[in-house]
Amino acid sequence: MQFGRSYEEFEVGAVYKHWPGKTVTEYDDHLFCLLTMNHHPLHLDANYAENTTQFKKNVVVGNYIYSLLLGMSVPDVSGKAIANLEVESLRHVAPTFHGDTIYGQTEVLDKWESTSKDDRGIVHVETKGYNQDGTLVCVFRRKVMVPKESYLAARGGEQPGRPELVEPAPTSKD
Repeated sequence: MQFGRSYEEFEVGAVYKHWPGKTVTEYDDHLFCLLTMNHHPLHLDANYAENTTQFKKNVVVGNYIYSLLLGMSVPDVSGKAIANLEVESLRHVAPTFHGDTIYGQTEVLDKWESTSKDDRGIVHVETKGYNQDGTLVCVFRRKVMVPKESYLAARGGEQPGRPELVEPAPTSKD
C-alpha cells in the first residue's frame, strides 16, 4: 500500500481520488466540538438549529470536515511529508449535515525543489471535499515539504524505523 509520495513521484496536474469516504455521524461532530471547545449551538443543539437556522438541523463544524479531508489525503499526498508548510486558503462552500458521506480528491498544482536543502522539495496541492450527491463542501490549498528519494534512502527507505520480525529459535523435540 502506498503511503505518501517522494518528490519525484508527484506530477503537476495529477489528481488523487481518496478512498474510502467517511459518513459523518452526530457523534463525530459532537466529539470534535467538545475536543476543540467549540460550543456553538448550531453544531450541538438540535432545537436551536431547527428553530433558528435556515437549515432546520445541525450543521457539522467546518474544521472537522477540513481535518477529515486532510486525513483522507495522507496516504496519497503527505504520508512521507517532512512538514506541512502552509495552508494558504480554506473555503467552506456548502454545509455538511449528520449522515452525509464525505469524499475527497487532491490535485497537484505545482512543485519545486527546495532552495536550501537538495534532498527535498515543495508540492503545492488543492484538496476538494464533496458529499454523496457530488456537492462541493470544502476546498483548501496547502504547501507540503516532501522528501526526495535520496532523503528516504539515507533514512531507511519506505518504512524507516519499522523493526523486522524476529522469530523465536526453533526448539528441538527430544
